[in-house]
Amino acid sequence: MATDARAQAEPEGTPCRRAVFFDRDGTLNVDVHYLHRPEDFEWIPGAREAIRYVNDRGFLAILVTNQSGVARGFFPERDVVRVYDWMNGELRARGAHLDALYYCPHHPEGSVPQYAKACACRKPAPGLVDRACRDFSIDRARSYFVGDTETDMECARRACVRGVRYTGGSLLDLVRRAVG
Repeated sequence: MATDARAQAEPEGTPCRRAVFFDRDGTLNVDVHYLHRPEDFEWIPGAREAIRYVNDRGFLAILVTNQSGVARGFFPERDVVRVYDWMNGELRARGAHLDALYYCPHHPEGSVPQYAKACACRKPAPGLVDRACRDFSIDRARSYFVGDTETDMECARRACVRGVRYTGGSLLDLVRRAVG
């Protein structure tokens, strides 16, 4: 997990926080199979602005993504973190940020033995959201999961957060309608 220093700086005993969990591929960026290089990243219209919108309203913005390319041997875990760091650099230039990255490098059909397994963190399982909720004391009833697939919506249901399905257009407009 990678985190932003602002998210960790909250004092102990802070009331439960609100969060917007974002899927990555197909939600924040154009889905390019096994994206692992910043130079291949293309933002979805309104994605950066949607992240800033939730930042400005006091929500944590948390990236939750399956990255089976690691299990398949297409790229190492460090590339997932490198893309996340690059995303945050792009966001900082617009006054926005992601607070944390939670990703699943596993896949049951992977070719890298240490990652070739079924697990509780691969969406639609709620393991990544559950871990973020524990780490950041997140109030699930006041939180959202924005994703583009039924797998994302099933993860939201299992994690007991409100699912918001992105089907195209401006992500900012969708997030404004959902979050208020």
